[in-house]
Amino acid sequence: MVGSGSWATAIVKILLNNVEKLNWWVREQEIAEHLLIWQHNPKYLSSVTFDTSRLFVSNDIEEVLQQSEVVLFCVPAAFLHSSMGHVKPSLLKDKIVISAIKGIVPEFNSIVLDYFRKQFKLQPHNFVVVSGPSHAEEVAAEKLTYLTVASQTPRLAVVIAGLFSCRYIYATTSDDIYGTEYGPVLKNIVAIASGIATSLGYGDNFQAVLISNAIQEMERFVKAVHPIDRDIKSPVYLGDLLVTCYSRFSRNRTFGTMIGKGYSVKFAQVEMEMVAEGYYAAKCIKEINDELGVYMPICESVYNILYKNRKPSAEIAELTGKLS
Repeated sequence: MVGSGSWATAIVKILLNNVEKLNWWVREQEIAEHLLIWQHNPKYLSSVTFDTSRLFVSNDIEEVLQQSEVVLFCVPAAFLHSSMGHVKPSLLKDKIVISAIKGIVPEFNSIVLDYFRKQFKLQPHNFVVVSGPSHAEEVAAEKLTYLTVASQTPRLAVVIAGLFSCRYIYATTSDDIYGTEYGPVLKNIVAIASGIATSLGYGDNFQAVLISNAIQEMERFVKAVHPIDRDIKSPVYLGDLLVTCYSRFSRNRTFGTMIGKGYSVKFAQVEMEMVAEGYYAAKCIKEINDELGVYMPICESVYNILYKNRKPSAEIAELTGKLS
């Protein structure tokens, strides 16, 4: 495991149901030490305790990679390159790489697969994506959760799904890596729009229209990026969009609510103490779509608010005329 945020912590809890030993890279030395002494993450999901005799915890990422044949990345996409930029590609050679990251690597405007493929020569058949709908807080509480495990290698997807499956996790498989990566990126942007609209006083009636338009926007974009036969109504697309826009656990919705109330981006980020992936994704998707030319009024409105300093009330009012 590479990462120590709430989702990474929840995934470690899941995996320890099925693996004997797990190597865990934690950036901060103090958190690593606290984990080993007190058996819980002091910063995220602190109620979850671990059998530390089954964990190797280190803040040396190369040491963790050397000791692992399967590597699961769960750091914010905005910090993936700063965490891995100095790592030698040979440390990932022939290894299975799993991404539980819901974002785009901003330095390259790349989804995680393309980042590892270009920077580490990773073969796509060794890559797996794990996606929701899932909130770490509910996984920590052992609430029934459905995950989608996507890979271009069907047998590998089945094996990894088995590692995640347990009493409270139901894992299904897919071969749609691009849709499974881009879907969470887009739903985070929409969740920001949802939060902004909520704080401005728009009600459930508008939210229903916003989200029904958002799933169409998502379908148009992923079709332009990777045109295969996919069911956009499946949980990994529509379900993940719904839970991120409606749940009280959604950090992107929370971030949007703060922006709608007049918080600056910087102040909202500091106040949350967590990364809202949708902030970075809004700019990346805008730049990618400048070449694709897909009609994406919701994503464009969020970009205008976050990066062009458009007044949220004016931008959302203009957006209402573009929805149907």
